[in-house]
Amino acid sequence: MTAKSRLQGVRQARGLSQAEVITRFLARAQALRISTPTTSALKTMLSRWENGHDEVATPEYQRLFREVYGCTNAELGFPAGPEDETVTAFREHLTTARTVDVETVELFRQQIDTTRQLDRKEGGVPLLDALNQHIAEIQRRLTYSTVHRHREPLAVVLTDASTLAGWEALDRGSLNEAYRHHEIAKTAAREANSATLLAHATAQQAFILLDIGQPAEAVDMLSHARLVADGHAPRLLLSWLAAAHGEGLAATGDRAATLHAFDQADALLPVETTHRVLPFLAFNTNHLTWWRGSALTRLGDPEAVHDLTRSLAGTTFVRAQTVMLVDLAYAHAATGDRDAALHYARKARRLASQIGSDRQRRRLADLELPGTPRQ
Repeated sequence: MTAKSRLQGVRQARGLSQAEVITRFLARAQALRISTPTTSALKTMLSRWENGHDEVATPEYQRLFREVYGCTNAELGFPAGPEDETVTAFREHLTTARTVDVETVELFRQQIDTTRQLDRKEGGVPLLDALNQHIAEIQRRLTYSTVHRHREPLAVVLTDASTLAGWEALDRGSLNEAYRHHEIAKTAAREANSATLLAHATAQQAFILLDIGQPAEAVDMLSHARLVADGHAPRLLLSWLAAAHGEGLAATGDRAATLHAFDQADALLPVETTHRVLPFLAFNTNHLTWWRGSALTRLGDPEAVHDLTRSLAGTTFVRAQTVMLVDLAYAHAATGDRDAALHYARKARRLASQIGSDRQRRRLADLELPGTPRQ
């Protein structure tokens, strides 16, 4: 193969079409803030480069091809000089990763914990962009860390950050982003060798499936999460997982299985509801009562009003308050109390707007009030 046709050979060896390469080329250019021609112009240029009619002379374009294909200049048929920049950057990443120590991990952990506290107090949607930057930095350190003893604690922090970001993205209504964050969290949990973290991330991811109307798939995921945690996780998480499973079962309409899951959650819930391994989990008797009420609302059970009203009084987290108010609007609508449903819907709408929760605004938009004619 001649030098001028290596670019085409590398693409074909990877089974990529020109369109796929152009998509990756443009995405990487955008990330690196490198100016590029239009897609149609780039298609023509790629054909000419691959056919040997023109050379890829621009160093920035050579860099983009190196990163798209993961190849050196020599493998792509480019001059050897500019690739030194890539080697230098690689060495810099390795050097930065070697600076990780106990204090670095603790700083990352504190950043995530601060974000979590703000999320509980004010709602997390405005915090998501900053949290994404933290995640990218932790990922970079983990990716380039060659010291095994540093990888596990970094992976623990990455799992925590990614599950939090996933939940905030779900609240924002960014379902693909929420799902992707949970995939990152699960991969990091495996790197951390933590069944506890893996079970939590898996179960939380199931709520994305509930939101898009796939309760059977969500229940499968929640069942798997409980199996992963069984015999490994603290009782507090086992209780939370049982309650999460109960909500999923309620979405399928299985009343008996739902109530059984909540009975299990109640039996598993320890007296001490804080745990050093579970800083991300705020779960106590009041949360369990609310969750049961929410599940009963899905089942159209009038008992939901009692549970939700009681738990609302003991809740200080603004996002939890918003969800409870929406649940109460649905619960009262199910009992035929239009005035109460409207009362709670109005309060919920104000809070949802305050914290920027598209998820709860969407739920309110779907609320059918008693006496409201169907279209």
